[in-house]
Amino acid sequence: MTASDNSLNKAGQPAGPARVFRSLRYRNYRLFFIGQGISLIGTWMQTVAMGWLVYRMTSSAFLLGVISFASLICVFLFSPLAGVLSDRFDCRRIMLITQGLSMVQALTLAAVVLTGTAAVWNLIALSAALGLINSFDMPARQSLILDLVEDKADLGNAIALNSSLFNGARLIGPAIAGILVALVGEGICFLINGLSFIVVLACLLSMRLNSRGIVPTQDNFFSGMKEGLAYASSFPPIKYTLILLSLSALVAMPYAVLLPVFAREVLQGNANTLGFLVSAAGCGALVGAIYLASFKDVRGLLKMIIIAAIAFGAGLVLFSFSHVLWLSLLFIAIAGFGMVTQMAATNTLLQLIADDDKRGRVISFYIVSFNGVSPFGSLLYGWLASIIGVSFTVLAGGLCCMSGGLLFIGRFKSIKYQVLSALYKKGLISEPPASED
Repeated sequence: MTASDNSLNKAGQPAGPARVFRSLRYRNYRLFFIGQGISLIGTWMQTVAMGWLVYRMTSSAFLLGVISFASLICVFLFSPLAGVLSDRFDCRRIMLITQGLSMVQALTLAAVVLTGTAAVWNLIALSAALGLINSFDMPARQSLILDLVEDKADLGNAIALNSSLFNGARLIGPAIAGILVALVGEGICFLINGLSFIVVLACLLSMRLNSRGIVPTQDNFFSGMKEGLAYASSFPPIKYTLILLSLSALVAMPYAVLLPVFAREVLQGNANTLGFLVSAAGCGALVGAIYLASFKDVRGLLKMIIIAAIAFGAGLVLFSFSHVLWLSLLFIAIAGFGMVTQMAATNTLLQLIADDDKRGRVISFYIVSFNGVSPFGSLLYGWLASIIGVSFTVLAGGLCCMSGGLLFIGRFKSIKYQVLSALYKKGLISEPPASED
């Protein structure tokens, strides 16, 4: 047996450590991975720099919530419509448009800050513009993954690797942003992010994709959206996993908008402290995503969603009590692990069990369930923090998140049977579920 054979199992599939990265065998997915990896580092730099800029200008936790609300409310309003678009049109072309517009937004933001004309109103407006762009970009980006891997059995791995990419950038980008903000200010972070989109656009243009065979339809977009909503709400595995994700997005995920306050007021730090906190959350998230990428058996995804939701809440509860930096970094890493593991496992499960002709719409509901619900949570967090303080706000959110995971256990058995039935019908598992009892 040669050295290369050692990385293959008896079925000729990658084994051992190579299993984690098996989707990178596909050229189109490699291009996607490279382009997104570079661009996402810039995106996380912009996210951290924006939070620090707003808090430096205003010293207002409430306005941090407002900025987050402005960037995410459009996702709530337009993503379902964008999901219909992703089911009916070429996702790569949609992404070329949205990524180009994201570059324009970032460069405009850089110009506003570097010329000294930044004000709360134009930061809110630019955040809302990015939210509108993202509402169409995210369903297309997630749906495109289906076209990038040739073997459907690798779809779950490709989705998990995409999550690891997102969180690897989350580990690197904020650390760079913290250093640059301290040295040269926030504007350079926005400029670097704008330039990073050149790479992702080049990678998208270099892909060689076969048509997915989208079936033309005479139905209007709102009819298509209604059809997708009826499908998602009538299939319990989709409905209940989205409800749990929505709860986490409302009561737990907005903790990030308060990290600038924790960095400066609770931990007595600066922009570097904020970068460390965000990077620690990203480190935990990266571990969770890589763990999911190594999964051989998709049957464990549902259980992982519940465990992750509980871990997410527990991490936030512990973080809310900490006034020591190294403990805060540890606890926020646990929260990051739980958050992204829940998101990535939910995303993977939904894409695997959803009907192919409705996948884009199901993904759009998934996006609404966290990015669309999050702005309301951001406003709630900003309001509560101004009344009861940031620590008690995060504590309450963590407890609610844990409670949601515990309540979901009661639905686990019946939902698991339906999930296994769907996976068996698609040929993703070899044995049918024995019984719903």
